[in-house]
Amino acid sequence: MIGPLLSSLARKRIVLASSSPRRRNILESVGLVFQVMPSTFSENLDKSHFATPHDYARENARLKAVEVSSRLKSDGITADLVIGVDTIIVLDDSILEKPKSEDAAKLMLKQLSGRTHTVVSGVTLIAKTESTTTFTETTEVTFASLTDSLVDYYVETGEPMDKAGAYGIQGIGGSFVTGIVGDYYNVVGLPLQHVCREIVNMWETGHLV
Repeated sequence: MIGPLLSSLARKRIVLASSSPRRRNILESVGLVFQVMPSTFSENLDKSHFATPHDYARENARLKAVEVSSRLKSDGITADLVIGVDTIIVLDDSILEKPKSEDAAKLMLKQLSGRTHTVVSGVTLIAKTESTTTFTETTEVTFASLTDSLVDYYVETGEPMDKAGAYGIQGIGGSFVTGIVGDYYNVVGLPLQHVCREIVNMWETGHLV
Protein backbone atom coordinates (compact mmCIF):
# COMPACT_ATOMS: atom_id res chain seq x y z
CA MET A 1 0.00 0.00 0.00
CA ILE A 2 2.69 2.51 0.99
CA GLY A 3 5.37 1.06 -1.29
CA PRO A 4 4.82 3.30 -4.34
CA LEU A 5 5.15 6.40 -2.13
CA LEU A 6 8.34 5.47 -0.31
CA SER A 7 10.72 7.35 -2.62
CA SER A 8 8.61 10.51 -2.31
CA LEU A 9 8.18 10.12 1.45
CA ALA A 10 11.96 9.73 1.83
CA ARG A 11 12.26 13.40 0.90
CA LYS A 12 9.99 14.39 3.78
CA ARG A 13 10.95 14.88 7.42
CA ILE A 14 9.01 12.16 9.22
CA VAL A 15 9.51 11.89 12.97
CA LEU A 16 8.61 8.98 15.25
CA ALA A 17 7.84 10.36 18.72
CA SER A 18 8.94 7.20 20.52
CA SER A 19 12.09 5.58 21.86
CA SER A 20 10.67 2.09 21.33
CA PRO A 21 13.04 -0.05 19.24
CA ARG A 22 10.11 -2.25 18.33
CA ARG A 23 8.17 0.61 16.75
CA ARG A 24 11.28 1.74 14.94
CA ASN A 25 11.87 -1.75 13.57
CA ILE A 26 8.26 -2.08 12.39
CA LEU A 27 8.43 1.14 10.38
CA GLU A 28 11.87 0.29 9.02
CA SER A 29 10.57 -3.10 7.85
CA VAL A 30 8.48 -1.43 5.13
CA GLY A 31 11.27 0.91 4.03
CA LEU A 32 9.96 4.14 5.58
CA VAL A 33 12.68 6.73 6.17
CA PHE A 34 12.21 8.67 9.42
CA GLN A 35 13.91 10.20 12.43
CA VAL A 36 13.44 9.21 16.06
CA MET A 37 12.69 11.92 18.62
CA PRO A 38 11.29 10.41 21.84
CA SER A 39 8.48 12.37 23.45
CA THR A 40 9.10 13.83 26.90
CA PHE A 41 5.39 13.74 27.74
CA SER A 42 5.22 12.26 31.24
CA GLU A 43 2.25 9.95 30.57
CA ASN A 44 0.63 10.82 33.89
CA LEU A 45 -2.98 11.13 32.78
CA ASP A 46 -5.64 10.10 35.28
CA LYS A 47 -7.24 6.99 33.80
CA SER A 48 -10.47 7.64 35.71
CA HIS A 49 -11.08 10.75 33.61
CA PHE A 50 -11.57 8.72 30.42
CA ALA A 51 -14.77 6.97 29.40
CA THR A 52 -12.94 4.08 27.74
CA PRO A 53 -9.38 2.68 27.51
CA HIS A 54 -9.47 3.63 23.82
CA ASP A 55 -9.95 7.29 24.76
CA TYR A 56 -7.03 7.04 27.17
CA ALA A 57 -4.69 5.51 24.58
CA ARG A 58 -5.75 8.07 21.96
CA GLU A 59 -5.04 10.99 24.26
CA ASN A 60 -1.65 9.64 25.30
CA ALA A 61 -0.70 9.25 21.64
CA ARG A 62 -1.96 12.73 20.81
CA LEU A 63 -0.03 14.39 23.62
CA LYS A 64 3.16 12.52 22.69
CA ALA A 65 2.90 13.73 19.10
CA VAL A 66 1.97 17.27 20.12
CA GLU A 67 4.94 17.53 22.50
CA VAL A 68 7.44 16.52 19.81
CA SER A 69 5.80 18.66 17.14
CA SER A 70 5.87 21.70 19.46
CA ARG A 71 9.48 21.07 20.46
CA LEU A 72 10.57 20.88 16.84
CA LYS A 73 8.77 24.12 16.02
CA SER A 74 10.42 25.88 18.97
CA ASP A 75 13.79 24.80 17.54
CA GLY A 76 12.83 26.21 14.14
CA ILE A 77 12.44 22.77 12.57
CA THR A 78 9.49 21.86 10.37
CA ALA A 79 8.40 18.24 10.41
CA ASP A 80 6.26 17.02 7.56
CA LEU A 81 4.81 14.31 9.76
CA VAL A 82 5.04 13.40 13.47
CA ILE A 83 3.87 9.96 14.60
CA GLY A 84 2.82 9.42 18.23
CA VAL A 85 1.82 5.99 19.54
CA ASP A 86 0.62 4.58 22.86
CA THR A 87 -0.07 0.88 23.44
CA ILE A 88 -1.93 -0.53 26.42
CA ILE A 89 -3.29 -3.89 27.53
CA VAL A 90 -6.90 -4.07 28.63
CA LEU A 91 -8.25 -6.85 30.85
CA ASP A 92 -11.72 -6.65 32.40
CA ASP A 93 -11.82 -2.94 31.52
CA SER A 94 -8.63 -2.38 33.54
CA ILE A 95 -5.59 -0.86 31.84
CA LEU A 96 -2.25 -2.64 32.19
CA GLU A 97 0.76 -0.58 31.18
CA LYS A 98 4.48 -1.18 31.74
CA PRO A 99 5.18 -2.85 35.11
CA LYS A 100 7.02 -0.68 37.61
CA SER A 101 8.56 -3.63 39.45
CA GLU A 102 9.17 -7.35 39.05
CA ASP A 103 6.34 -8.07 41.48
CA ALA A 104 4.00 -5.94 39.36
CA ALA A 105 5.11 -7.85 36.24
CA LYS A 106 4.39 -11.18 37.92
CA LEU A 107 0.94 -10.00 38.99
CA MET A 108 0.10 -8.86 35.46
CA LEU A 109 1.18 -12.16 33.92
CA LYS A 110 -0.83 -14.15 36.44
CA GLN A 111 -3.87 -12.01 35.61
CA LEU A 112 -3.40 -12.68 31.88
CA SER A 113 -2.82 -16.44 32.37
CA GLY A 114 -5.37 -18.60 30.56
CA ARG A 115 -7.44 -15.63 29.46
CA THR A 116 -8.11 -13.36 26.47
CA HIS A 117 -7.09 -9.72 26.73
CA THR A 118 -7.19 -6.76 24.38
CA VAL A 119 -4.26 -4.77 23.03
CA VAL A 120 -5.18 -1.18 22.18
CA SER A 121 -2.87 1.22 20.37
CA GLY A 122 -3.70 4.88 20.07
CA VAL A 123 -2.00 6.65 17.17
CA THR A 124 -1.78 10.34 16.24
CA LEU A 125 -0.33 11.67 12.98
CA ILE A 126 0.37 15.41 12.81
CA ALA A 127 1.22 16.87 9.40
CA LYS A 128 2.93 20.23 8.88
CA THR A 129 -0.36 21.52 7.49
CA GLU A 130 -1.71 21.08 11.06
CA SER A 131 -3.91 18.27 9.80
CA THR A 132 -4.19 15.73 12.60
CA THR A 133 -5.40 12.14 12.42
CA THR A 134 -6.01 10.14 15.59
CA PHE A 135 -7.25 6.56 15.74
CA THR A 136 -7.06 3.32 17.68
CA GLU A 137 -6.40 -0.27 16.67
CA THR A 138 -7.57 -3.26 18.70
CA THR A 139 -6.25 -6.82 18.77
CA GLU A 140 -7.40 -9.74 20.92
CA VAL A 141 -4.75 -12.06 22.38
CA THR A 142 -5.32 -15.32 24.26
CA PHE A 143 -2.78 -16.74 26.70
CA ALA A 144 -2.15 -20.31 27.75
CA SER A 145 -2.27 -21.06 31.47
CA LEU A 146 1.03 -20.06 33.08
CA THR A 147 2.56 -21.77 36.11
CA ASP A 148 4.11 -19.70 38.86
CA SER A 149 7.54 -21.09 38.03
CA LEU A 150 7.16 -20.09 34.38
CA VAL A 151 6.11 -16.58 35.38
CA ASP A 152 9.09 -16.30 37.72
CA TYR A 153 11.48 -17.49 35.00
CA TYR A 154 10.07 -15.07 32.44
CA VAL A 155 10.32 -12.07 34.73
CA GLU A 156 13.92 -13.00 35.56
CA THR A 157 14.80 -12.70 31.86
CA GLY A 158 14.00 -8.99 32.07
CA GLU A 159 11.91 -9.08 28.89
CA PRO A 160 8.62 -7.98 30.51
CA MET A 161 9.92 -4.86 32.22
CA ASP A 162 9.59 -2.32 29.39
CA LYS A 163 6.43 -3.69 27.82
CA ALA A 164 2.75 -2.97 28.36
CA GLY A 165 1.12 -5.94 30.06
CA ALA A 166 4.55 -7.31 31.00
CA TYR A 167 5.14 -9.41 27.89
CA GLY A 168 6.57 -9.18 24.40
CA ILE A 169 4.84 -11.25 21.73
CA GLN A 170 7.91 -10.93 19.48
CA GLY A 171 10.12 -12.56 22.14
CA ILE A 172 9.85 -15.29 24.75
CA GLY A 173 6.39 -14.01 25.61
CA GLY A 174 5.18 -15.17 22.21
CA SER A 175 5.33 -18.74 23.49
CA PHE A 176 2.45 -17.94 25.86
CA VAL A 177 0.06 -16.97 23.07
CA THR A 178 -2.47 -19.56 21.90
CA GLY A 179 -4.47 -17.25 19.65
CA ILE A 180 -4.62 -13.78 18.17
CA VAL A 181 -7.41 -11.92 16.39
CA GLY A 182 -6.33 -8.76 14.60
CA ASP A 183 -3.07 -7.06 13.73
CA TYR A 184 0.02 -8.83 15.11
CA TYR A 185 2.12 -5.67 14.74
CA ASN A 186 -0.36 -3.84 16.94
CA VAL A 187 0.56 -6.21 19.76
CA VAL A 188 4.25 -5.51 19.16
CA GLY A 189 3.54 -1.81 19.50
CA LEU A 190 2.47 -0.20 16.22
CA PRO A 191 -0.49 -1.09 13.96
CA LEU A 192 1.49 -1.08 10.73
CA GLN A 193 -1.26 -1.46 8.15
CA HIS A 194 -3.48 1.20 9.70
CA VAL A 195 -0.59 3.66 10.05
CA CYS A 196 0.44 3.11 6.43
CA ARG A 197 -3.15 3.52 5.28
CA GLU A 198 -3.48 6.86 7.08
CA ILE A 199 -0.14 8.12 5.72
CA VAL A 200 -1.26 7.28 2.19
CA ASN A 201 -4.56 9.06 2.83
CA MET A 202 -2.71 12.17 4.05
CA TRP A 203 -0.58 12.10 0.91
CA GLU A 204 -3.54 11.67 -1.41
CA THR A 205 -5.46 14.51 0.27
CA GLY A 206 -2.50 16.87 -0.03
CA HIS A 207 -1.41 17.10 3.60
CA LEU A 208 2.05 15.63 2.97
CA VAL A 209 2.74 17.09 -0.47
